[in-house]
Amino acid sequence: MASQFLQLNSIFISILIEAIPFVLIGVFISGLIQMFVTEEMIARVIPKNRFLAVLFGIFAGMLFPACECGIVPIARRLLLKGVPLHAASAFMLTAPIINPIVLFSTFIAFGNKWDVVLYRGGLAFAAALITGVIISYQFKGNQLLEGDSHHHHGHSGKTFLKKLGGMLGHAVDEFFSVGKYLIIGAFVAAAMQTYVKTSTLLAIGHNDVSSSLVMMGLSFVLSLCSQVDAFIASSFSSTFSLSSLIAFLVFGAMVDIKNLLMMLGTFKKRFVFVLTAYIAVIVLAGSLLVKG
Repeated sequence: MASQFLQLNSIFISILIEAIPFVLIGVFISGLIQMFVTEEMIARVIPKNRFLAVLFGIFAGMLFPACECGIVPIARRLLLKGVPLHAASAFMLTAPIINPIVLFSTFIAFGNKWDVVLYRGGLAFAAALITGVIISYQFKGNQLLEGDSHHHHGHSGKTFLKKLGGMLGHAVDEFFSVGKYLIIGAFVAAAMQTYVKTSTLLAIGHNDVSSSLVMMGLSFVLSLCSQVDAFIASSFSSTFSLSSLIAFLVFGAMVDIKNLLMMLGTFKKRFVFVLTAYIAVIVLAGSLLVKG
């Protein structure tokens, strides 16, 4: 009992230590957007066409080396600035995976194999594109929780120092609002890792579909940061097929316990569950096409 408690404690702390730097980056970028990016700037650069807007969100995601822990506050701030939901969703799904840091760590973790990097990046791109386009038809409005869906105006006349002060203030507020979901998520993930044996999951994954589902479930439970998840995935190389490892690498970076709780604290429940269902179906179907 004492050893399990120690294990839970050490996993919980390691998840927090791993995630907090990325949450900090996320809330600072969010504060930066709040104070220095105006609605007019965004209106000028975001395409009106829904397909192009989703592609814009994906490519914007590629430029942000953000972890899934820090991406929710950035997406929320973009929505408050008037970015359409389908573009913000595509951005939120892409940024934790298709960025140079994550793709390079994947390349190194799998012994300099480009096929794993290409499969991971390709499936993430397809999942973000398809999900974003479906969402553009299905949901109207920004889907933020009621008290959060108003726009913030009136920063254009402020001096640079006042904007900088405002940015820090927003970052601190955001950190504490997101932080509680991170702590709860990290604790649940640590408890699952301590009390749910990995061998139980391994025993279930006999065929392609079940092994992909098991690895998706495992990535959700482990709640790893996308910068390091490839090193864990590579340790399963001898036990699981490449297709199920790709499912692990894409699904977990888009949806895990801590990220799901952060989304539920930001978006309406129906939107979060529909988004998660689409991602799960697309990642599962896409992973089954992977050969190797």
